[in-house]
Amino acid sequence: MPKQAYIKTFGCQMNEHDSFRMMDILRSEGYAITDRIEDASIILLNTCSVRHNPENKVYSFLGALRPRKRANPDLIIGVAGCVAQQEGRNILEREKAVDLVFGPDNYFRLPEMIAAVRRGERVCETQWLPRERKIQNFIPEEWVERGHVDGVKAYIAITKGCNNLCSFCIVPHTRGREVSRESENILREARSLVFGGAREIWLLGQNVNSYEASKEYRFQQLLDELSGIAGLRRIRFTSPHPKDWNNALSDLMAARKNLCKQLHLPFQAGSDRILKLMRRNHRLDEYLDKVAYLRSVLPQAEISTDLIVGFPSETEEDFQRTLYALETVRFSQVFPFKYSPRPGTPAEDMPDDVPRAVKEERLARVIALQERINEEQQRALVNTEQEVLIDDAHPRDRDKMNGRTDGYRSISVQGAPLQVGDLVRVRVTGYHGHWLESAFLEYIE
Repeated sequence: MPKQAYIKTFGCQMNEHDSFRMMDILRSEGYAITDRIEDASIILLNTCSVRHNPENKVYSFLGALRPRKRANPDLIIGVAGCVAQQEGRNILEREKAVDLVFGPDNYFRLPEMIAAVRRGERVCETQWLPRERKIQNFIPEEWVERGHVDGVKAYIAITKGCNNLCSFCIVPHTRGREVSRESENILREARSLVFGGAREIWLLGQNVNSYEASKEYRFQQLLDELSGIAGLRRIRFTSPHPKDWNNALSDLMAARKNLCKQLHLPFQAGSDRILKLMRRNHRLDEYLDKVAYLRSVLPQAEISTDLIVGFPSETEEDFQRTLYALETVRFSQVFPFKYSPRPGTPAEDMPDDVPRAVKEERLARVIALQERINEEQQRALVNTEQEVLIDDAHPRDRDKMNGRTDGYRSISVQGAPLQVGDLVRVRVTGYHGHWLESAFLEYIE
């Protein structure tokens, strides 16, 4: 029976991407990947520290692993990702069951780190790779064309790290300063993934639209070239920053059929005073102007966002500006969070003076408003035609398949024999909460 590895992932799509890369490396070392933790000889937790709650979940999960380690001393337990980068050796001191701690820059060294653990060492690797100002291919050559593939979708990291230094965000401390991949490597990987069957490609980065291969070659040029790859039916990207979004990118989205008409554009807060404290480098009116232009050239564009309630010193008047933004933009999806201070960030030095009960009440108001907006939007989509990429079987109904609209809404399709990877036109017949129902009209190809 082959050695088996189990990976538990917390956090964003960049973490998901890193986990898939680690799976590739472990497979090359003779491991099978399992979803049964009890069968694993190595357990890795790929962690997120953007907010306090995911960090707590990591330590809770590690506590639950202690009996497993006592029963099997040869079991290797490792902590990867942002909590590992943030806490380093503190994890080894706090959790004696942990053998291995490594940050996002070090997962390519998994084989040698595992070998060191097998020799009886407890390993902590959190040093950064060199981050020069010039563009560098930060993925070793042997992994360049081994993209993270999930069904008919593939994910390509085009940048890593972040230079924005928002006052509340720990990412620059846990993932380092920003570097961009060479465009030739990105395009080569994309062509390889499409040749291997990928129908949709996601571009990943902490701030994808700050991508810069040269002064003349930036995110717009990369998107333009990618959209010309034969057989690539959909391109998505996450997450751009409002300060780097511009009307030329909106024009390109409108002009290229395979650039999905969906944009995740975090605004974080509606109050300009709070945005300044957050170091977001944009005002609400600038954000709304960019959204208005996108909708003028692409009326069907669906926009999602992140926002924080209860940032230090946030007043009810400040919060009302956030509600105003929600009503004005009418987002298709909102990811709201209560503020929690993160270690080492400038906001940690600000008084966390918004009471927890007030944060929770504001969060509830955001959720209630967004649920009303979602209900209105779902109802408006009934009887419209949509293009859907089929990505999974329906879990209960054999006569249906599941997919996503161009605007990234979840949808079930009934009325024709369908396979994962089919691109079809449907008519929306109804909805249940955040899920659309539809009837098949035709195969697009």
